[in-house]
Amino acid sequence: MTKPADRPRVLAYCRVSTDDQAENGVSMEAQEARALAYCDAHALDVLDVVRDNGASARTVTKRAGLQRVLRDLRAGQADGVVVAKLDRLSRTTRDVLDLVARADREGWQVHSIAEHLDTSTPAGRFTVTILAGLAQMEREQASERTKAALAHLRSQGKRTSGRPPFGFRFEDGLEVEVPAEQEVLAAMLELRSGGLGARRIANELVRRDVVNPRSGQPFSHGTVQAIVRTAERRSA
Repeated sequence: MTKPADRPRVLAYCRVSTDDQAENGVSMEAQEARALAYCDAHALDVLDVVRDNGASARTVTKRAGLQRVLRDLRAGQADGVVVAKLDRLSRTTRDVLDLVARADREGWQVHSIAEHLDTSTPAGRFTVTILAGLAQMEREQASERTKAALAHLRSQGKRTSGRPPFGFRFEDGLEVEVPAEQEVLAAMLELRSGGLGARRIANELVRRDVVNPRSGQPFSHGTVQAIVRTAERRSA
């Protein structure tokens, strides 16, 4: 059967990450089913279903499936991409808007089922911008709430991670100072306040014959950098 000449050709794109499946029950099969049903209802010709399994929303340029979709769209081999939800493309405002701008520039469309979006229309493109901005704001607010909660727990000396930060140990769910590590930490922070970077701090500790109390080995600049950053973040 020959399809009508004016029937748009699209690629259905599906993505799941490990967190999606574990926390939200998002499955590749459910996304694919929604995409195919949408295309059938809107007279879109599905050329292929492209999948990125276990791929983070943040690694747009590293997702093989999405990069293949973008290459085909740019080459004019398809007229648009269909996703079950906007965050399947990316969870960052900048990435989403870059993709929409690219679609407009290269002459293809983005269809997002959950948000009822079709970027072939001005209203659709405007809505994408608003929704992407709102999603970004919600994530930033959630991040701020998490930071505040962790700061409150730390202020009470309570455990906030699976591994105690340098200078502390966990005891009955509370952070307890480790004197030997606190002494080294104080020296690191003093050197840092004097303008030294992680590499110079590590070299100075080696010069002083100071070793890592946890491993008995000399400090590397990477370890020093991680310890100092954690201490500065906790005190902020």
